[in-house]
Amino acid sequence: MTAELIRWVLENLNYWVVTLFMAIESSFIPFPSEVVVPPAAWLAMAGDTMNIVLVVVFATIGADLGALVNYALARYLGRPVVYRFADSRLGHVCLLDREKVERAEEYFRRHGATSTFFGRLVPAVRQLISIPAGLARMPIGRVLAFTTLGAGAWNTVLALIGWGIYRFTPLKTTDEVYRLATEYSHELGYVIIAVVLVVVAVIAYKAWKK
Repeated sequence: MTAELIRWVLENLNYWVVTLFMAIESSFIPFPSEVVVPPAAWLAMAGDTMNIVLVVVFATIGADLGALVNYALARYLGRPVVYRFADSRLGHVCLLDREKVERAEEYFRRHGATSTFFGRLVPAVRQLISIPAGLARMPIGRVLAFTTLGAGAWNTVLALIGWGIYRFTPLKTTDEVYRLATEYSHELGYVIIAVVLVVVAVIAYKAWKK
């Protein structure tokens, strides 16, 4: 079923498909973003059916929608229901378990509000970081702002992978692009985190000197 769904997505990429499946990827339903954004960006470079900038925009809108679903469920259902779902058979079907929710909560506790930005770049935390934000009743405006920035950064990375594959490889199908993008997306995500941390440290140091 998953393989057939992935094949359908790769064969029917457009802005609406990008938005829908990035919303799914950003919620608690498991679906890899590498299936969507790099092939869509590659397709935008290879033809005139899409624009690579709009691919990033619609992917980020989808990520925001999925994050808001997680946020609303966590905020209005509460911690006991969230953990009960994580422990249930349906939760396990969605590849969700208690350990993953606890990991997201711990990440949120350590990094505070900015975790909804940095968490979007961390594998295994990215899809779930809005759950602890909802449990903590973080203002929805801040959640949406940080999620947009973090998801936008991540989707830009994925789009650049698609662009790079188009420019520097002979790959000719979206399926090949997806497979290659999967190999490098996590490593690039960590590079982006490192760059952001360096920039923040430099800004903080300059402000401290003043």
